Amino acid sequence: MSIVRNILAIIFTFSLMVILLISSVDIVAYHIPGYYRYEYTKYSSHDRVGMDMDELLRVSGEMMAYLKGKRESLSDISAKIKNQPDVLFFNEKEAAHMKDVRELFIAAIFIRRILLAICILIPAIIKFSGGSLRKVMPKNLLAGSCIFLTLLLCVGGIIASNFSKYFVVFHHIFFNNDLWILDPATDNLINIVPEGFFLDTARNIAAIYLIFVVGIIVFSTVLIRHSAK
Repeated sequence: MSIVRNILAIIFTFSLMVILLISSVDIVAYHIPGYYRYEYTKYSSHDRVGMDMDELLRVSGEMMAYLKGKRESLSDISAKIKNQPDVLFFNEKEAAHMKDVRELFIAAIFIRRILLAICILIPAIIKFSGGSLRKVMPKNLLAGSCIFLTLLLCVGGIIASNFSKYFVVFHHIFFNNDLWILDPATDNLINIVPEGFFLDTARNIAAIYLIFVVGIIVFSTVLIRHSAK
């Protein structure tokens, strides 16, 4: 039975690590105050598309709501662009690509909910089967967190060595079409979120995830030492 409990603890740890990764993406994309204003200012996104900053932030808010399934379409979003009122912001290609991105966002949200349920269920199973959470969970949390920390550092180092290359690789993995290949001359989306924006975002996601994982490692170590006394 102890083997089964350890397997459950490993599944718990893996689930928690994935939850924290998805949550790190969610925090950067939705919960850092002023993030888009800062990034748009950094890359002069409003000037590149010929929009007022507040108007661009409004459009961005609509776009991010769409990605979470809180808006039905992007095709009806209009804005004042280059002094022309009521110009549709997204063309057909951009809207089609963002539909693919939306599917990834919604799938990630669904996966996080399933894994959260697993993380609630597993400790209950271990507890009600007569196991000790203090004996089973901390050591597996520590081992799993260290493994994920190592993976994070390795993958992060590889991506940082040539972000442009792996940015393309990412799109080939997650998209089965070439709609993500946008043209700055015709597509607003690539002008408001250039590659540099995604590099900054990836760094911020990695930093937040690192904080989470290191926090779990410290927490697990403290529990292990406390249990040993």
